[in-house]
Amino acid sequence: MVVETQTARFDSIALDSGATLSPVEIAYETYGKLNAAGSNAILIGHAFTGDAHAAGVNHEGKPGWWDNMIGPGKAFDTDRYFIICSNVLGGCQGTSGPGCVNPATGRAYAMSFPVITIRDMVRLQKMLVDSLSIRRLLSVAGGSMGGMQALEWAVSYPEMVRSAIPIATTWRHSAQQIAFNEVGRQAIMADPDWAKGDYYETKPPARGLSVARMVGHITYMSDESMREKFGRRLREKEKFGFDFGVDFEVESYLRYRGNQFVSRFDANSYLYITKAEDYFDLTNGTGRLVDAFSSVDTRFLVISFTSDWLYPSYQSQEIVRVLRRINGDVAYCDLQSNYGHDAFLVDIAEQTDLVRGFLESTARLAEAA
Repeated sequence: MVVETQTARFDSIALDSGATLSPVEIAYETYGKLNAAGSNAILIGHAFTGDAHAAGVNHEGKPGWWDNMIGPGKAFDTDRYFIICSNVLGGCQGTSGPGCVNPATGRAYAMSFPVITIRDMVRLQKMLVDSLSIRRLLSVAGGSMGGMQALEWAVSYPEMVRSAIPIATTWRHSAQQIAFNEVGRQAIMADPDWAKGDYYETKPPARGLSVARMVGHITYMSDESMREKFGRRLREKEKFGFDFGVDFEVESYLRYRGNQFVSRFDANSYLYITKAEDYFDLTNGTGRLVDAFSSVDTRFLVISFTSDWLYPSYQSQEIVRVLRRINGDVAYCDLQSNYGHDAFLVDIAEQTDLVRGFLESTARLAEAA
């Protein structure tokens, strides 16, 4: 199916930082049809570098980033459900972010864009959902940063969320996760072309952004998946070059991924979104996850992957243990996979079965209520 990206515009949004952004736009796509009762809507949250194009193909023929999970007969069955996916606040794919024009100056916001949080992203999503006349979501789902959004929805708007499917995610970043994000930010800001964020009328900090993506991409894969994909194979040569060119296949791959990323992502958005991830803490700094879930009556399906070392299984298990302690309705599965953090995007057979069954049972409970 060919899909169109739509844009909703709102007068303003109040942010956690105390700032107000006015006006604010959000890009989104929808798949399937909303039923007469408005009870079959599911919101999908995208991961860090994702966008609103989650399924189908756009006019350029590009498939959605989760097209293997969203569509007729798939895990998120568009014959049964109305699926919404929006680009996050601070992004660079149609939603207000640092690369957008500040109406007060006529120039890009750049680093004058207010700092944003995961809760701000969810607050804007709620404004979108309200504008679509949806009173309650059947589910909110997503992997990685999308899982953070699903958790935030359940805590901030429990009356609107029947179920949540946080996948390969966490309730707050560890020191290691913050450290990886900081390396990426420093790579960008150390590039002379970053120009303190004011590069929109010149040239972007392509070298710094490319290195940031290379570092990030390493964390998305597992040692085993990298060994299977690359090993120590040389790139179009039979012996080392004894120089600092490309010797190994993995070097070539990382450079390719870095250069490809520069053409589609904004460096300042990289800074803002990684900071939002690092600020994310479902307990608002108290460390008491049980209090965060105390008023939540949402069903949960929590999924992690055995080889994910960026968002390791123990972080999902922390969420599950607390939900079980308060007798929450939670199912959990730690899926076997060799793909590392990327597993939620590519290793979809068992994930599909789990999600399909969970959504079907949630829909039955909703109909019986």
